[in-house]
Amino acid sequence: MDWQVGRPAWRHGRFLARRPGLAPCLQNKPMPDTPSKASTNSPPPGTPKLNWLEAARAHWNWRGQSRPPFAVVPGPGQVSVWDFPRPPQLLQDKREVVIRWGGQQVARSSRAVLVLETSHPPSFYIPWDDVDRALLRPGSGNSFCEWKGPASYWSLVSAVRSLPNVAWSYPKPLAGAEAIAGCVAFYPADIECSVDGDRVTPQPGGFYGGWITPELVGPFKGAPGSSGW
Repeated sequence: MDWQVGRPAWRHGRFLARRPGLAPCLQNKPMPDTPSKASTNSPPPGTPKLNWLEAARAHWNWRGQSRPPFAVVPGPGQVSVWDFPRPPQLLQDKREVVIRWGGQQVARSSRAVLVLETSHPPSFYIPWDDVDRALLRPGSGNSFCEWKGPASYWSLVSAVRSLPNVAWSYPKPLAGAEAIAGCVAFYPADIECSVDGDRVTPQPGGFYGGWITPELVGPFKGAPGSSGW
């Protein structure tokens, strides 16, 4: 595995953007029967949007230029999420991604778009053309990310079951994140997601949608005490 983020090299794909792209950042996953947290993630009434975005993007302490002392030092073939940058980088990945819901295939793709952001495992954005759209229905809630813009949510629905708000998309992303406009990403906690045959581990905490693959080392944002990362 040859990531070398910041000095881009990637055996599995090619970089699509070096400016703002996908990262979970201020995105939230609306919980059943509770209001969306979008109001806390959006500019306060009367606040100029540009000023709010600049402030939201500027407040992060870690930006991939150095690792914090508590970061795991990567060994041979490993990649530290603390080497990922802010603003995030978009990457088109060539590994095969398969998503199943109770044995039913939801998506299969070898052209996922990843977003690499400091302290986060990447979220995998799958082109809609590689997704069984008959299984997806619009979900509830909304959110806004300072890197990606306004999000829409999606639920998996079949004749006998449903899984609400298990996926999200950015149909009209902010400048720099255009590569994910035609894609959808999935939270891996309640469905089976694999990358080149390896089952992924969900990003800790349940709030973010990153996929932990075997080569990644952290610690990962989302764990207790990591809100300022």
